[in-house]
Amino acid sequence: MNGDWLIRGRDGRLSVYLLSQAAVRCRAERGPGGPWDPPRTVGGDQRLHPVIAVGQGPDGYAHLVSWRPTVRDESGLVHSTHFRPRLAALDWNPIGHPDRTGGRTGTPAVAVDAQGRAHVFVRNKGGGVSMLAQKEKGGWDPWRDLKGREVQEDLAAVTGESGLVELYAAVPGGILHWRQEEPGAQPVLEEALETPVRPGTLRALATSPESTTLFFTDESGDLCAWRPGGKPVPLLVGAGPGPVSAIRCELDGHDCTLLVQRSASGCAVFAAYPTEEESAGAWWTESGPQLPADARVSLAEDEDGRVVAASLSPGSGELFFTRRKDEPGLALEAWRAV
Repeated sequence: MNGDWLIRGRDGRLSVYLLSQAAVRCRAERGPGGPWDPPRTVGGDQRLHPVIAVGQGPDGYAHLVSWRPTVRDESGLVHSTHFRPRLAALDWNPIGHPDRTGGRTGTPAVAVDAQGRAHVFVRNKGGGVSMLAQKEKGGWDPWRDLKGREVQEDLAAVTGESGLVELYAAVPGGILHWRQEEPGAQPVLEEALETPVRPGTLRALATSPESTTLFFTDESGDLCAWRPGGKPVPLLVGAGPGPVSAIRCELDGHDCTLLVQRSASGCAVFAAYPTEEESAGAWWTESGPQLPADARVSLAEDEDGRVVAASLSPGSGELFFTRRKDEPGLALEAWRAV
């Protein structure tokens, strides 16, 4: 899964997306803060490959992208829009292949601009990145080649506070950064940073009107924060092998960035620091039960602005959930199975 799979819909209900038996399923609250419905299949009965990218627009709609098998040894990308957690999502809509035909080329990423248009990014067979964007009045623009070389599997797409879409990609010994210069424009490769980066650890977050921040783990195991135009800052030692989940939230009246990761020891760990002030330091705090080896953790805010966290095991479908207590600091309620 690529992107924030725990989201709050425009009706205030929280939902999660998971992969199960060649399909995407959604679980949602029956009402804000209420019990959860059983999983429901999203997008119809098409058989999918075990990959999903999730993005959410300012209208609260979720955009889902996956690969599906087409003819023998070939695949194509499909897209679906989910308007509200308890409504059926639109059927999967074929959106093509970055090289017209062929097999899967990489894990897609999706970001949604201020006008509600989905932008789908995926590696192409040449090792660069291709993009497909929705038109404002329906349909899709042609595939665009954004260039790049030796791009590795996972991409991190993000929409800045400006509403412009940005993309980060890991390459051997570095990171590439693309950014739109104006709404609807093709993102431009703006910067190539030389830094040792572990593939599969990228996560991007909008952190100010001017900037997005990329979190990644370097080859020494440090979790680093980087804003284009500056230098990466080691924040703390990475707790586990995968990417962090990150949100901005208010903690005790301060604008903070909150991170969560499944640690190597099996627990969820949290760290918070003042947004864009990495020099203030951060440290991990463990929370909750031991999680399955394949568990992912994600963060969101409920309709009351309280931090919520979930852990999901794709193998078993086990979902655990917690909320921040109504007290100072980052005290969490006991984790409970959903």
